[in-house]
Amino acid sequence: MSRLLRALERDGLVTVEPHPEHRRVRTVRLTEAGRRERALLDDRSDALAASLLDPLDARQRERLTSAMAEVERLLTASMVHPEELDPDHPDAAHCLRPSAGELRDLFDSGFDPANSLLPDPGELRAPRGLFLVARLHGEPVGCAGLKLPAWAPAEIKRPWISPPSRGLGLARRLLAELEARAARHGSDRVRLDTGKALTAATRLYRDSGYTEVPAFKRRAVRPPLVREAAVTAGARLLSRSGGRS
Repeated sequence: MSRLLRALERDGLVTVEPHPEHRRVRTVRLTEAGRRERALLDDRSDALAASLLDPLDARQRERLTSAMAEVERLLTASMVHPEELDPDHPDAAHCLRPSAGELRDLFDSGFDPANSLLPDPGELRAPRGLFLVARLHGEPVGCAGLKLPAWAPAEIKRPWISPPSRGLGLARRLLAELEARAARHGSDRVRLDTGKALTAATRLYRDSGYTEVPAFKRRAVRPPLVREAAVTAGARLLSRSGGRS
């Protein structure tokens, strides 16, 4: 990068100046010649794109646009990385606060702000559990927690994906990651609870093999819809390797 900047500066296309407060930071700006060069490159790019699109009819262009959008979506999804963090980490709160706001809007009975963050973060710290935050370009875009009680099924807590990142398959990835970790911990069953208003989440859980079971605890959200992946009731069993049977 430094060689490229020096070459551009030598050609009079950019200026490189030190930051007034941070000596190791440099500010790069286009010169007037640089702006003309960029405009020329933009025009050439537009001309090349037009030459590729002109032979296509409207239907073919629509198919191409859809394919390009799908490629972009899949490449974006590939750049998301889940990371295990302390549930009190600022990035965890960054995800949990808007999650609580969405629940408040969705449920007729509202959502108690006192429950907007984790009531007992210690339950999602090793060895009692864990908390995952998904990052895209370094920014938190989703989260989910897993409780690992010694004498009860593993329990998924507070799954959430930011609205701009939905549709990338991140919820399914986090769900699969938590299931795999539960299996490695020795659990043969995973459970969670969700509200009936959360139609997309409920559909995901059903598609992933979860079956409805009686409520296993009291919740601030009414009415609860509790789902469980278990050995019973035809639900799938988590293998020790984290796969699905």
